[in-house]
Amino acid sequence: MILLGYCPVHLIRYNPTMKRFWTDNGLSVVLIAFFTVFWLAQALTGWAVYNEELQQWRQPILSWPQYLMTSHFWSTTAENWESEFLQMAAYVILTIYLRQRGSAESNPFPDEQTKAEKNQSDFAPPGFWRRNSLSLVLLGMFVGALIIHLFSSWKTYNLEQQARGQAAESVMAFLHEPEFWFESFQNWQSEFLAVAAIVVLTIFLRQIGSSQSKTLFDPNEKTGSA
Repeated sequence: MILLGYCPVHLIRYNPTMKRFWTDNGLSVVLIAFFTVFWLAQALTGWAVYNEELQQWRQPILSWPQYLMTSHFWSTTAENWESEFLQMAAYVILTIYLRQRGSAESNPFPDEQTKAEKNQSDFAPPGFWRRNSLSLVLLGMFVGALIIHLFSSWKTYNLEQQARGQAAESVMAFLHEPEFWFESFQNWQSEFLAVAAIVVLTIFLRQIGSSQSKTLFDPNEKTGSA
């Protein structure tokens, strides 16, 4: 019993392949794990909320797998993904052209760049995709999430309209309703507030060991990694 219980732990602990994988990918693994846990929690709590709404409308309640196929679940999910990808795409693109002196999140100013960095910035790799792939993919993910959010929110809105005995609307008519834009704008504003906060706060504040912070002894005026 002791031997059987010990061997798997021994193999995992000293397996160089597993150790190397964790060393190389620990940050993304933990972030994806957090995403999975919180998305699952959203699905479970959203299921409970939606079933409460269905009971109020005197409609049959849904099982959890059935709920995962509803517009309610995908509308709330895509609503948040949309704002996140907009934030990241805008941030990637804006930091090409704009600077914030002293921020760890900004590219350095020309007068702060080393000779090697200046030489590197003068070199442009060939191909439009190679030069812009990150911003293009993020923009594509934003547009995809926006479309999923729009159609899912539209379907949920029409279900609520029918439950109230009112006529359903076309997707173009729904775009003139404030509900879709309210759902989007409340997330967009918070994303840009969060980015602005980290850009400004990293001028003055530090976090030892973090790649998002300047070193403890860097002056506030130092920008980026120059």
